[in-house]
Amino acid sequence: MSDDVLERWLVEAAGVLGVEAPDAAARAAVLDLARDVAHNVARPGAPLTAFLLGVAVGRGADLRRSREELSRLATPSE
Repeated sequence: MSDDVLERWLVEAAGVLGVEAPDAAARAAVLDLARDVAHNVARPGAPLTAFLLGVAVGRGADLRRSREELSRLATPSE
């Protein structure tokens, strides 16, 4: 999917939901978290964890801090 297609999709989807489309930093944070969960926990966990992150952020949690905590939780200790 090209960046233009993704950007248009996010703007349109955000409009339908009555929220702002995520900026580049937010998109990167969610995609990084989804990658960590999909590779280290289970693929179906990626969208579900992204949903949980969205709920938390919607309730006032800090996106960056929350993503970092969840990524640490999903990434096995070495």
